[in-house]
Amino acid sequence: MNLPIETDQRYTYADYCTWDDDFKCELIDGRIYVDGQPYYGNPKATKMMSPAPTKTHQAISMSLARQLSTFLHGKPCKVFAAPFDVQLTGPGDDDTVVQPDLLVVCDDTKLDEQGCRGAPDMIIEILSPSSKRQDKLIKFRQYQNAGVREYWIVDPESKTVSVHLLENGKYIIHPYGNEDTAPVSVLEGCEIILQDVFTI
Repeated sequence: MNLPIETDQRYTYADYCTWDDDFKCELIDGRIYVDGQPYYGNPKATKMMSPAPTKTHQAISMSLARQLSTFLHGKPCKVFAAPFDVQLTGPGDDDTVVQPDLLVVCDDTKLDEQGCRGAPDMIIEILSPSSKRQDKLIKFRQYQNAGVREYWIVDPESKTVSVHLLENGKYIIHPYGNEDTAPVSVLEGCEIILQDVFTI
């Protein structure tokens, strides 16, 4: 059970590293989020597992990861899937840790055994009812401000992908539908067949 709301409580990456591995959460500007929602309980006193992603979410994630990893085989860029910690602005970022559904990193100096320290080249988030606001607003701003060059928001319900490309510090949206083949801007020559992604 959550403890009373502590509206002024802020946490750091050092705090995050002390919490139980079963407490699956993200830290954004010092605030805890669980399954896309603000969490006001005591993380030190909490032992809880987040619900597993749905079958549809998992299938979409696997298809995207498969297409990306096949393209990247033998290349320097790497694709990773959640749970994988990302400190968006590097080691000095002590109050924000996110776990995107998928990410691509081309600079291996950003990688260590704990995750990624700095902005990935590409991030993919797959919407769920509980995460829509976080992915479209909160994480959108975080990724844009951190300099993530390409941000995909995948909507399983509408079978669409909103590709956001960073231009002059702002995201420009490029929408794609189920029948489209979407190019990956940060990976020259890589194209994702969306019909394969949304065929569950």
